[in-house]
Amino acid sequence: MRYLLKSAFAAVLVASTLPAFAQNPSITVQDPYARATPAGAKTGAIYMMINNKASTPDRLTGAASDVAAQVEVHEMSMDNGIMKMREVAGGLAIPAGGSVTLKPGGYHVMLIGLKKPLAPGDSVPLTLKFEKAGDVSLTVPVKAMDASQKSGGMGSMGNMGGAKSGGMGHMDMK
Repeated sequence: MRYLLKSAFAAVLVASTLPAFAQNPSITVQDPYARATPAGAKTGAIYMMINNKASTPDRLTGAASDVAAQVEVHEMSMDNGIMKMREVAGGLAIPAGGSVTLKPGGYHVMLIGLKKPLAPGDSVPLTLKFEKAGDVSLTVPVKAMDASQKSGGMGSMGNMGGAKSGGMGHMDMK
């Protein structure tokens, strides 16, 4: 009988700690934002800083949002004057006790097949998918593009199939 009581107590104790692990406080997100998009744009981008407070590395393997048909983790880079954008193969490493910044011109969450333009003041529901931490859901505010972004910077991602755009050079999307 004592054995059964001890086993039952142990089971209750373990079950009571499960919600704490499910919330997974090891991954935090700072300053997430999406850039507003022009009318007719089919793509958009989300930026943020991801912090990993765990003692082991993790990996951002994907993302999901109901505002777009597809959501991917991308990287932009320049190669001989050509801007290249590609999905990050195998996911984005988040170092133990470290952070990774997703910012214009580098890593970002790409919204592909937007269902409607992203307008300043709107918000985007986003779920980040991590290899170890699991899903982390957040609400991302949409910010207006500033003047430099409107004149050919990378803020307007509505013209992406390789067409030239003022000041941006050629973009190769793979």
